[in-house]
Amino acid sequence: MQEPRLLLQEERRQVMQRLAGLTDDYDEVVAATLDANQDDEHDPEGATIAFERSQVGALIEQARTHLSEVDAAVARLEAGTYGVCERCGRAIAPGRLEARPTARLCIDCASARR
Repeated sequence: MQEPRLLLQEERRQVMQRLAGLTDDYDEVVAATLDANQDDEHDPEGATIAFERSQVGALIEQARTHLSEVDAAVARLEAGTYGVCERCGRAIAPGRLEARPTARLCIDCASARR
């Protein structure tokens, strides 16, 4: 397994890159609304632009949430609790941490949560 700090750094880099791209997309959609007819009720494109803005906004929120999860995982790493299940206190399997570096729960606890 790759060193946890490196995994988290790479995860953070990817999230920041995705967030930057989504922010650019959002800015483009907002700019398009400035040029569009403001009468959404009679403009067939108005609903599409509003939907795109909403969809990109939701993706930005997801990326920000994931960034918070990465930052929390880094804090756990620094505190010495990274890789320890927050529910049962057992070790989280290395394979799970490699697949999901921000995991807070072991497989058993995550499965029971559903």
